[in-house]
Amino acid sequence: MDWHAWHDAYTSPDSALTARLRTVTERIRAALDAAPPGPFRVVSVCAGQGLDLLGALADHPRRADVSARLVELDPRNTAAAREAAAALGLHDIEVVTGDASLTDSYAGAVPARLVLLVGVFGNITAADIERTTGFLDGLCAPGGSVIWTRNRREPDLFPRVCDWLEQRGFERTWTSAPEIRQGVGVHHFTGEPRELPTGERMFTFVGYDVLSGR
Repeated sequence: MDWHAWHDAYTSPDSALTARLRTVTERIRAALDAAPPGPFRVVSVCAGQGLDLLGALADHPRRADVSARLVELDPRNTAAAREAAAALGLHDIEVVTGDASLTDSYAGAVPARLVLLVGVFGNITAADIERTTGFLDGLCAPGGSVIWTRNRREPDLFPRVCDWLEQRGFERTWTSAPEIRQGVGVHHFTGEPRELPTGERMFTFVGYDVLSGR
């Protein structure tokens, strides 16, 4: 899979990915609107070109409060994200070309007020989705939120992801309607935080094309 060319789908206003992007952007803005005054730290896992966060911040009145680390493996995508952040004057957006599955990629950037897992759970196995949810209490600050996505194709794992998060101290605050193919969820962290362990792999990125047997 060419994950740089994959972003071309966002140029179509009617694509399912574009609809998902709009929803995620709205949820990011809502999280920022609801946050108390002061710094607002974000981490984005498998960030791609950062279209969701950068789109949300482009004209947001609290954009100056936000610092972020975007972790993405494809250097063409990270180059695009850096260019877009610079064009918007967002100087506290750190874009890292690296393996987003490794806990060490987030050293010094967590706990975060907002954790973005957009386009991750549809590209890893169910076992690794469950495993990844077990690291979120080290990525997310108390009172923070996780915005995540998972397609609703059969077998529909979306309800199970909700269950795994809720078992780990994350309260469901918003989910997209079940009939929307590209599902989006928002969970608020009410549990006990822990230090993110070092040297751990949270998941193995397989790719939806491989998982679906294409």
